[in-house]
Amino acid sequence: MQLNYPSEAPGALRAMAGLEHYVKAERSLDASLLHLIKIRVSQLNRCAYCIDMHTQDARLDGETEQRLYALSAWRDTPFFQESERAVLAWAEATTRLAQADLGDGLLAELRRHFSDKQIVDLTMAIVAINGWNRLSVGFGAEAGSYTPGQFDGTG
Repeated sequence: MQLNYPSEAPGALRAMAGLEHYVKAERSLDASLLHLIKIRVSQLNRCAYCIDMHTQDARLDGETEQRLYALSAWRDTPFFQESERAVLAWAEATTRLAQADLGDGLLAELRRHFSDKQIVDLTMAIVAINGWNRLSVGFGAEAGSYTPGQFDGTG
């Protein structure tokens, strides 16, 4: 790691971990869906460390290799449910704000599958992984150095 942000700003790390803890503790969203969000957003942000981390965690939770391999091309595969497609579209749009059209259509599609509370929770999951990606990419976290469970609820 080029800059050890956890030791330089432990309060900031605790704040980020607090958001991560909220998303996991609410349990309003399926763990599989959270993994898809974390991996897809990390792909968009080119965060190799987080892609490695979250694909390992997803596998441990039972995600299939086929879906993991196809995630970057989710629109072109039959492997994802309508609700997952709505979330992936939302995750991409809220990650790529400058290029996205966040018109009523995306939110309406989410509402077909999720409550407003769940939509807020999944959006908070997107906010959290975007933050982790920026820390990992910006400060040079090394892909391949993650061991499942090492953060006990963060990242």
